[in-house]
Amino acid sequence: MSRDGQRAEQIKQLCADLEAAKELSADVLLRQIQEIGFQCQRCGECCTGDDNSVVVFPFEVRRILAAAGLQWLEAVEPPKEGEWDRNGCFHTLEWRLKKEGASCKFYSKTACGMNGFVVCRIYESRPLICSTYPFYLDRGVLHFSECRGLGGMIEPDKAKELAKLLILRYVTEIREAVALLEKYEDFERGGPEEDGRCIVHDSEGAHSIFR
Repeated sequence: MSRDGQRAEQIKQLCADLEAAKELSADVLLRQIQEIGFQCQRCGECCTGDDNSVVVFPFEVRRILAAAGLQWLEAVEPPKEGEWDRNGCFHTLEWRLKKEGASCKFYSKTACGMNGFVVCRIYESRPLICSTYPFYLDRGVLHFSECRGLGGMIEPDKAKELAKLLILRYVTEIREAVALLEKYEDFERGGPEEDGRCIVHDSEGAHSIFR
């Protein structure tokens, strides 16, 4: 099957997933979340680590920029995974929150007696992936990542809010993926060049930046 054919099949499957997502019940998710249990420990482990990578969509980036008073590339960066075109440009998908060392740029830890507490400088404008961690939906099924807060007591109102956010995140991820695929323009593959540019493909199109 051609690349265009594969893309058409991907869009078709995503659209089917989107229709199914609209039928998800927040009440069912609420009960599942309560059965698993969760209480944030404010440890900051989800904000740090070499493998930490927070995907952000264009509308989320703008919300962060407005809250933090930053320019686009001061807040986000392209991922390192991608392919080169015949002109030596590097192509990749979506944006990630910028990191400083092994930590999210917006993470800080402030000493407080014997313990510390985590401070997120964009907490009120944080991406959906952060506000729903450690839970996520895959093909409508609830999953969770490793987190020391799992198993903790969670109040029904907090569980319901989390369930609604999970559905919103899932629907948003599907819509963003469809928009990305619809706007994506394929390219001839090649090798890297030192002065090649980086092309980031997202739901709004292709964006060329210096690496």
